[in-house]
Amino acid sequence: MRSARTRGLRPRAPGVVVGLALIALLGACTTDAAGPEPDSGRNSPPTLRVLASSELADMQPVLDAAREATGVSVKATYGGTLDAVEQIASGKADGQYDAVWLSSNDYLRLRPGMARRISSETPVMTSPVAIGVKPQTVARLGWHPEQVTWTQVHRAVTDGRLTYGMTDPVHSNSGFSALISVASGLSGAQSALTDADVRRATPKLTEFFAGQQLTSGSSGWLATAYARRGNVDALVNYESVLMSMNREKPGSLTVVRPQDGVVTADYPFTLLSSAPRGAREAGRALTEYLRGEEAQRAITEKTLRRPVVAGVRPAAALAKGTRRELPFPGTRSVADGLLDAYENKLRRPSRTVYVLDTSGSMKGDRLERLKAALGELTEDFRDREEVTLMPFGSAVKRVSTHRVDPADPAAARTAIRATARSLTAEGETAIYSSLQEAYERLGQADPAQTFTSVVLMTDGENTVGKAPGAFDAYYRGLPANRRHTPVFPILFGDSDRAELEHIASLTGGRLFDATRGSLDGAFEEIRGYQ
Repeated sequence: MRSARTRGLRPRAPGVVVGLALIALLGACTTDAAGPEPDSGRNSPPTLRVLASSELADMQPVLDAAREATGVSVKATYGGTLDAVEQIASGKADGQYDAVWLSSNDYLRLRPGMARRISSETPVMTSPVAIGVKPQTVARLGWHPEQVTWTQVHRAVTDGRLTYGMTDPVHSNSGFSALISVASGLSGAQSALTDADVRRATPKLTEFFAGQQLTSGSSGWLATAYARRGNVDALVNYESVLMSMNREKPGSLTVVRPQDGVVTADYPFTLLSSAPRGAREAGRALTEYLRGEEAQRAITEKTLRRPVVAGVRPAAALAKGTRRELPFPGTRSVADGLLDAYENKLRRPSRTVYVLDTSGSMKGDRLERLKAALGELTEDFRDREEVTLMPFGSAVKRVSTHRVDPADPAAARTAIRATARSLTAEGETAIYSSLQEAYERLGQADPAQTFTSVVLMTDGENTVGKAPGAFDAYYRGLPANRRHTPVFPILFGDSDRAELEHIASLTGGRLFDATRGSLDGAFEEIRGYQ
C-alpha cells in the first residue's frame, strides 16, 4: 500500500561495520523457528524471529536493505499490537520469538513482570494519531485544519455532520492510541488520564463513538473498507497510514492533527530476554542500521513515518511544526478501564450471525473443535451484543439468537454455550442458501445502528442449495445499506480457498485461515472486525 519512489540505499551504509564484524558470531546462532540449518561447515546468516504490529509489513524494503548491509534477516509474524502484548505477558512468546516490534510498548510496560522479559528497546521511527477527512467535508464543516480540536470533532459528530472509521482499540494500537487521544481531549485532562477523567468524559465519548461507522482489526482492511463504502467522512488512524492513502489517491484526504494533542507511536524494536545471545547481538546490529541516516531517510520516504535521528528531515509530504504530545495512562487500571468502557458502553453494539457448517463431514474431531472454539469465544461477547448461531447442513437447521444483557451477561453466554454443545453433524453443505438466510436475518433491523457482520465457518465446498452465481445476484440486488455487511469466512478442513476468497471479496470481508492455526484463534481474530 505504501510503495513510492525513494532514495536508493548504498550496499553498505556507514555505521553498521560493527554489524558486519559480528557475522561470524551470529552465524552460529541462527534463530529461525525451525532451528539452525546444517551448512556443510559454513555459517548460515542470522535470522531474527520477530512478532510485529501488522502495519509494519510496509517496512519490508527497508529490512531487505538491512539484510544486505548487515547480514541479519527478519522472519516476521504480523498481528495486532495488543494481541502481541498478551503473548508476551503470558510467556507464550518466549522461545517462539527473539524480538517484538510493536507500534508502542506503553501498554506492555503496564503489565507486571515485563522488565524481566525485555532485554532492550530502541525507538526506530514515530507516527502520531491523526484524522483523515474528505476535503469536501472539511469545507462543509468550515474547519481550518491546523486549528481543529477534539471538541470540534465531537461537536461535528453529535450534530450528525461527521462519520468516521477507526480500528478496534482492543486489538489494534492505532485504535487504542486514538481512544486515549480523544478521551484526553474531551475530558480536559492536563496530564496522564485518570479513572476520574474517564468517568467525566464518558457521556461525550458515548456521543463521539455514535459516529463510528467502520471498525477493524487492522489498518489495511480499514482503509480498504473505507474506500469501498464511500459514504464515511473520515478515518482516525496513524498519520503514516493516512498520508500513504493520500499518496495512492492524491487529494483524497485532508490530514488533521488535533491541536489539543495526540498519542504518538514510536515503534521500538524490542529484544526479548529469552532470546539466545546470538539473536540479541543480531538485534543490536539491526537496530544500529535502522537508526543510521541512510535507513532513516528510506523509512520516512517509503513509509511516511517520522525519523528519530537528528539531522534527518521528515518526508516532504509530512507537516512541519509540532502538536501537543499526550501521555499514555500511568496505570493499568486506567488503560484497562478505558478499553472495557469502549467495549461495553461507548461503541455501538454488534450484531453477528455465525453461519456454522455442521454437515456430515464435520462428524468427530472437527465438530468437537468447533464446539470448543465457540465455548472459548463466548467469554468475549460484549454487553449489548446480539449473537445468532445458524448451524447448517443441507439447509439451515435452526436459528438461535441471544442478546448479552448488561444486567445479566452470564445468561446469554450460558445459553450460547448450551446451543454450541447441542450441535450435531449430518447432511450436505448448503453454503450459499445459508448465507442468504443470514442476510435476511440481519435485514430485519437497521444496520446503521450496529456493526453487522456474518461469520462463515465451513469445512467443505457447496454441494446443495443455491449456486454461487445465484447468491452473487442476490447480494448485488440488496439495498446499499445491507451490502455494508461483510462476510468473514474461515478456511477449515477441506473448504475451498478460492470459493471463500470470492465470498469475502464480494461482500467486503476478509478470509481467515484456520488450517495454519487454531479454529478458536481464527474466531478470536475476527473479533477485531465486529
